[in-house]
Amino acid sequence: MRRLGTVLQISHRGTIIVRTEKVPPVGNKSIVFDKRAQEIGIIVDVFGPVKHPYVAIRPNKESDTKKLIGQVLYIHRK
Repeated sequence: MRRLGTVLQISHRGTIIVRTEKVPPVGNKSIVFDKRAQEIGIIVDVFGPVKHPYVAIRPNKESDTKKLIGQVLYIHRK
């Protein structure tokens, strides 16, 4: 696993917004975890500046997204 970035906010559609250092892959191959290695969701979009893009993560239905704000998330590729 590698560090993805810190959660900035939860969008009005419920996606988790994270600022990252590198452009990660998008889709089912990009699984996102919290610091306890619990699966949070998958990356569905990358947007913004190339040097420090933003990532949109579709959370799992059981994830409590409000508690994630300010936390560091991690990525694991299949």
